Amino acid sequence: MKKILIINGNPRKDSFSDAIALRYKNGAGDSCKILNLHELNFDPVLHTGYKSQQNMEQDLIQAQQLISEAEHIVWVFPIWWGEMPALLKGFIDRVFLPGFAFKYKKDSPMWDKLLKGRSTELIVTMDAPVWHHVLFNRSHGTRALKKFTLEFCGFRFLGTTRMGSMRFSNEQKRELFLNKVQTLARKRSS
Repeated sequence: MKKILIINGNPRKDSFSDAIALRYKNGAGDSCKILNLHELNFDPVLHTGYKSQQNMEQDLIQAQQLISEAEHIVWVFPIWWGEMPALLKGFIDRVFLPGFAFKYKKDSPMWDKLLKGRSTELIVTMDAPVWHHVLFNRSHGTRALKKFTLEFCGFRFLGTTRMGSMRFSNEQKRELFLNKVQTLARKRSS
C-alpha cells in the first residue's frame, strides 16, 4: 500500500475537513497518516522570507519528515475568500523551504524540484457553488497551490475534488461526498 499523508489545513477543530480527512484515512488504510494543522504549535509567519533562517518548531520538523516519507499527499481545506486558510498558507511558507522542497541553481533561473516522485491531490469545500468557483474565480485558490507550490516542488498533480454550496448542504449531501472521498482513497492507496 502507498504511504499517504493527509494535510488538513482547516484551522477549526471538528470541522467538515476533519470528517473528510478521517473518511479518506478509512478508505486508504493503515499506511495513511493525518496531519491536522489545527493541532500543531508553530508561528505561521515567515518573518524575513528567505533572507535569514527562522528556527523551525518541532511540529514543523516532524511535518517535513512526514512529507519526506509520503508517496502521496492529500490536501484538505475549505476555500475562504477564494483562497486557502491563512494557517495553511503559513504552514507552506514555513515548511516548503529552499533545501527541502526546492533548490535554486546557481547562476541559472532554473531550480531542482526536491519533492519529485510524489503525487498529490486536493479536496476542498466552499460555500459558493463549484461552478461559480471554477467559472468566475477560475479556481484561483486551488490553481495557485497546484501550479506555484506543488508542481514547482515536483509533485505530480492528480486532481481536485470539490464540494460546493456547503452552507446549503444537509447530512445526506455531506455523507454522499464523504462516500466519494472514501472511494477515491481506496483507489489512490492501491
